[in-house]
Amino acid sequence: MNRQLIHIVPSVHWGGVEQYCLDICRHYHGEGWDVLAVTRDAKAVDSHFMACGIPLIHALFGGYTDMGSIWMMTRLLRGVAKGCVVHVHRYSDAFTVLMARRLANRPDIRLVATRHIVAKGHDNPLARRIYSRIDANIFVSRTAMEAFMSRWPADRHPIPQDRIHILHDSLNLAYTETVEEPTRGPVTALCHGTIVAGKGFENVIDALSTLRDVKIRLRIAGNGDPDYIDSLRQRALARGVMDLIDWVIPSGDIMLMIGESHFGVQASSRREAFGLESLRYMACGRPQVCVPNGAQSEYLRNGHSAIFAPPADSAKLAEAMRRLATDPELRIRMGANALDDYRHAYAWPHFIKALDKIYTP
Repeated sequence: MNRQLIHIVPSVHWGGVEQYCLDICRHYHGEGWDVLAVTRDAKAVDSHFMACGIPLIHALFGGYTDMGSIWMMTRLLRGVAKGCVVHVHRYSDAFTVLMARRLANRPDIRLVATRHIVAKGHDNPLARRIYSRIDANIFVSRTAMEAFMSRWPADRHPIPQDRIHILHDSLNLAYTETVEEPTRGPVTALCHGTIVAGKGFENVIDALSTLRDVKIRLRIAGNGDPDYIDSLRQRALARGVMDLIDWVIPSGDIMLMIGESHFGVQASSRREAFGLESLRYMACGRPQVCVPNGAQSEYLRNGHSAIFAPPADSAKLAEAMRRLATDPELRIRMGANALDDYRHAYAWPHFIKALDKIYTP
């Protein structure tokens, strides 16, 4: 009998967590597992899974009081194969699955949860009970784990030690290779991802205003809230740099756009548990300017694969962008280092080998 994987996809919007879910589902679907994604009936998410042939069902997963989702999952779990893996990304969803597993009388089902944020755990009886009953707790970085555990003294946290796993994210890419820099036109810096507050786009626009003497073009690529994007455009107009920016909604593989750029800029003002955008630059052999306010220093090295700049400091960010924009030898050397680091530590085979051991201990 084939192994089974049920992946609970938490959002109605597409982002890094949903890409993580899809990459895992694609892999195990290709390995012959029976894979099922449970989504919240959102076209922005469902379309990606449907394009990869991943079967879908829908559930609200509306939190701790959502009895409908508990009963739906109970019926589903009663019919799955022994040792089925259920993977969740929110502790409220873990609660739903734990209740369903108990009602279905299926203690053999393995519950895996991934923590994607930098925040303290909750210290109340229900939260501690949920944490302790998850079979495998994955933290996408040591930064995420340490922040979560900081709620308790070192010897009193609620998760058994053998159920704690630090597993850096990866990307299920068909290939990784160095793409030669564009030889025509200005140096292009790419700032991509979901365009929302907290990702540092304001800081990048402010930095660009001091780089008019450098032949540099900024490409801002991604989807986001139209009102917020309009506020960024107004900021660019006020800083006099609107003519230096291309605003792009990616229509295909973002890796192609990275290959058409000279370096990346990741300037988030939030504490990031991990950054899939940073991995994409590494996998394409591109250096990046990075604000290391979270886990970035766990997979990037300042002066080796990236240039670090302090959070919310547009002057330092501009200085780092200037260095990469004006020194092609530095860009090429750091890009090669980034690709080498990716291949030897963060490529998909490393990730999936570790995940296999978590799914099938």
